[in-house]
Amino acid sequence: MPGDRQALRQNLYRRAASQAGYFTAAQAIDIGYSYQAQKHHVDHGNWLRIDRGLFRIPEWPSGVNDTLVRWMLWSKHRAVVSHDSAAAAHVLGVANPARVHLTVPPEFRMADPAVVLHHRVLPETDLTVLDGASITSVPRTVLDIVESHVDEELIESVVADALTTGAVTKARLERRFHELSDAARARAERVFSAIGS
Repeated sequence: MPGDRQALRQNLYRRAASQAGYFTAAQAIDIGYSYQAQKHHVDHGNWLRIDRGLFRIPEWPSGVNDTLVRWMLWSKHRAVVSHDSAAAAHVLGVANPARVHLTVPPEFRMADPAVVLHHRVLPETDLTVLDGASITSVPRTVLDIVESHVDEELIESVVADALTTGAVTKARLERRFHELSDAARARAERVFSAIGS
């Protein structure tokens, strides 16, 4: 029935709109598309198959952070964009990762060569949403960069940008230094000293 098909399409577009045009096979099933209907839409070019069980509406406009939503869906909403990828998404420093960095729960076992996984439980206060993707907040991202990199120039560029944008203050970051390892805390102190007040 045309009305039913139109309602299905509208519901699918509504779901995809919050996910940069992406949607999963499970989400399509929930909306009312059988696996047979999903195959039909892929075969006829109505949907793009991005990965197993992951699709995108072909005419959806591209955005800067689209790929982040793709990996969030890949992880079944268990991953958070973090580290270098979060720094790049927040436009902090010169981080330009070749692979997508995700923080996932300790028990997470999925893998893909296109991603770097960091296993950790993050508090809600360290999370935000950017263009439909779950991502670490600016303070958490800065701490992750300090912890995971030894290149102090890269760290300094991230910290300086975070402070310049006003997304975080020096005092707020310093209050969180206790969360860092000893080596990372020493790096952070050297970087803050180099940046000055």
